[in-house]
Amino acid sequence: MKNRPRRLRVSQKLRDLVSETKLSKDDLIMPLFVDENIDKGKKEIPSMPGQYRYSLKEIINECNNLVDLGISSIILFGIPKSKDSLGSSAYDKNGIVQRCIKSIKENFGDELVVIGDVCLCEYTDHGHCGIIKNGKIDNDTTLTLLSKIALSYAESGVDIVAPSDMMDGRIKVIRETLERNNYKNVAIMSYSAKYASSFYGPFRDAADSAPKCGIKDRKTYQMDYRNLNEGLREIELDIKEGADLVLVKPAMSYLDVIRESKNRFNIPIGAYSVSGEYSMVEGASRMNWIDKKEVVREILYGIKRAGADFIITYWAKYVCENEIV
Repeated sequence: MKNRPRRLRVSQKLRDLVSETKLSKDDLIMPLFVDENIDKGKKEIPSMPGQYRYSLKEIINECNNLVDLGISSIILFGIPKSKDSLGSSAYDKNGIVQRCIKSIKENFGDELVVIGDVCLCEYTDHGHCGIIKNGKIDNDTTLTLLSKIALSYAESGVDIVAPSDMMDGRIKVIRETLERNNYKNVAIMSYSAKYASSFYGPFRDAADSAPKCGIKDRKTYQMDYRNLNEGLREIELDIKEGADLVLVKPAMSYLDVIRESKNRFNIPIGAYSVSGEYSMVEGASRMNWIDKKEVVREILYGIKRAGADFIITYWAKYVCENEIV
């Protein structure tokens, strides 16, 4: 008798039994924005419906909600009161993210894995991820400041630092700085294959980090989206320099990079489902053009199927609230 694969599709329970790809709450990391300019409560981000900037006090309430839903990991982004050409608020030991890490750890301990995004773009008045000298990004000067940010996060109690800047050599410098200061157990999650994408627009609205002051984009340091092998080389270099986990960003248009990375490297591979991916779905959903719940499910399973071990996603809370996993 001929094999009939559809026999295994005739009911939901049967499909669940033989599903090749699994998605759980433990796979999800929720991004959170903490805003030093908000004294209390939260403010919705216009270009990211359902996402907010939180005050320092309110973010604790949100973390309570996440823990109750079963979410165990968050990544923090900060919006400071003041910005300058060196992004000095980023490595201020009393900065907004540093205070936020301390407060979350005081309230939740090991219930939440706290990841701190390490970059300068939210803190510089020019909106770039590195220091500008003579109209260009100065890679090596930037490394010193990135290591200062990572160290200040470690001193505040962070579990993982996540360099997202795409400067050459930053993983080595950060690892050496952490080791030298006895923070050997702080892990590094490197944005190793971060592409110069048009999908970041809503995030730049959320974090007030759009490029300004002459250099109109980040294509001189973020990766060319036409290149796969370049991404694999970046990942290999970061692993050699001491990365414990690596990220591919964005996710949906870069599933091939995720799959090739998973095939090649024996290290946890993550994907960042970015703001533009989120906002497109939210916009289409509000126009009733799509079934949001099913589209979100399909996107996240697609990212997992490509090989991602974990996913940073603005839908983490929605997924748990709506029992998608």
